[in-house]
Amino acid sequence: MPLFVGTSGWQYADWRDQLYSGVPQRLWLEKYGEAFATVENNNAFYRLPSHETFESWRERTPGDFVMAVKASRFLTHIKRLKDPEEPVQRLLDVADGLGSKLGPILLQLPPTMSVDCERLRHCLARFPKAIRVAVEFRHTSWWTEAVRETLGEFDAALCWADSRGRPMSPLWRTARWAYLRLHEGQARPLPSYGDRALRTWLDRLGDVPDAYVYFNNDLGGAAVRNALRFAELARDAGHRVSRTGIPD
Repeated sequence: MPLFVGTSGWQYADWRDQLYSGVPQRLWLEKYGEAFATVENNNAFYRLPSHETFESWRERTPGDFVMAVKASRFLTHIKRLKDPEEPVQRLLDVADGLGSKLGPILLQLPPTMSVDCERLRHCLARFPKAIRVAVEFRHTSWWTEAVRETLGEFDAALCWADSRGRPMSPLWRTARWAYLRLHEGQARPLPSYGDRALRTWLDRLGDVPDAYVYFNNDLGGAAVRNALRFAELARDAGHRVSRTGIPD
């Protein structure tokens, strides 16, 4: 499997000069799909799209495209993983519209949610084994061996995240695959990542069989530039990388 490299979302007005010059907004996903073979879809976090919308995203993207989906905040922030059966099933029912293009599901927990290993286990158990799940914890109480073992039990990836060049979690490997989000770099122009930071994260990923890497530093098109550069550095290091490159 390759190293999948893309961005967190695609609908950013200040990417016009970087990626969407002369392209109407209704065709931005098609244009994005020409440049990258994967995206992390954050829309579902704020408002869960319909099955038909997911189907349209499947139809509008190339055959090799993979879409990771950030789970609804109803599950992660309102329910806080409690009673996950209905919200997880509703998410799976609509995301099924992506068919074979469905990538991992990201559960990003609120920074105010402290450790609850039983809720985590119960929620992860609701997902079929064929669905990959990554979990982004944002409260330090989650860094326990019980949490690490629970993630491993379900082959769920601890989402590695970076802010200002620093890991926001332990760099546990809890699955046979990896998931990395890069939120904010310190290179100029801000919030870009420089080559040193990108190489550091590439080294941390090491020889993991397959990984998903998404740049969330969208301001000013930094995510697009950094994703392209990260893919270039990864190829130079001998990694097999998903398709990247802005067409002429």
